Amino acid sequence: MAIVTGWVAFVVTVATIACIYGLLTIGLNLQFGFTGLLNFGHVAFFAAGAYTAAIVSMPPPGTVPGARYMIGLAVPMPAGLLLTLAAATLMGGVLAALIGVSAIRLESHYLAIATFALAGIFYDVLVNERWLTNGTFGMTQVPKPLRATLGADAWALAYLLFAAATLAVVYLLVGRLLEAPFGRVLRGVRESTAAAEMLGKDTDRIKLVAFSLGGAIAGLAGGVYAHYIGSVVTGQFVAGVTFTVWAALLLGGVASHRGAVVGAFILVAFQQSTRFITTAYDAAVAAFPDTLGVVLTALAAPLPGHPAFLPSVRFMIIGLLFILVIRFRPAGVLGDPQEVTVMGSEE
Repeated sequence: MAIVTGWVAFVVTVATIACIYGLLTIGLNLQFGFTGLLNFGHVAFFAAGAYTAAIVSMPPPGTVPGARYMIGLAVPMPAGLLLTLAAATLMGGVLAALIGVSAIRLESHYLAIATFALAGIFYDVLVNERWLTNGTFGMTQVPKPLRATLGADAWALAYLLFAAATLAVVYLLVGRLLEAPFGRVLRGVRESTAAAEMLGKDTDRIKLVAFSLGGAIAGLAGGVYAHYIGSVVTGQFVAGVTFTVWAALLLGGVASHRGAVVGAFILVAFQQSTRFITTAYDAAVAAFPDTLGVVLTALAAPLPGHPAFLPSVRFMIIGLLFILVIRFRPAGVLGDPQEVTVMGSEE
């Protein structure tokens, strides 16, 4: 029974993280897939939302031993959960708007470089402004609403349902937006900025709105993440998060609303399931010491004294899975090859 419970807990954890990454991928897809904006700083909006939720909900300054932050609004939970998520969403959108104002006129890879650099600057702010973020020590007492009441197992399941509901609402709202005339304008701007301008469209404003909406969704994801993990630390918001979201988008299919979510779930499943490669190796050696165990031990022998060898194989497996998807589904699992062709011919 304990094994079953352990596996159920693992699946619940993976599904919750996948829902959070689903939100991040929807935001990036709105920016790149439907508007053609290369954003390599998506993690900054994610971090902004997470830290905002933490600041709004953390205990007052001086009540946490060793903490140096000076702002903790201690909004009561669970009644204040929606308030903290609203604040996280707003902050993600505001930060995206501020970055967009200075960078949105840049084209293609210039925009990618600018957003990557600005995200790096924001990361440095999180590290150095200890009075606000507690520096590299982070904010480690972010409330987990109703956890004490429900208990760990029931709370994990309840929060999964909450994260899934949040993802469903955002999915439906963004889907309606993309089906509206505004969605067609976004596609027009993506396919030809010059043509859209000739039709009287303010392309800079349209790009800024799309960029801000994508940032707001990432900020919401940050708020959901902060209350799930219970802490926010700068090490959680490195550049690799951005490229993980990009990988999810490419796996699911660029400019595919469903693909954005499916890609996030596929990627998280890839990442988390391959964590058990060391356990599987040990179990195989123990179960078949005279046959399969000899072969596996021989394969690992070229690198004696390197305990990280087998765990690193998981990254090779993830890479192989990516290669197979790209080889047989270059537009992504649910992507439209015609959309990819249009984006490839962009000015």
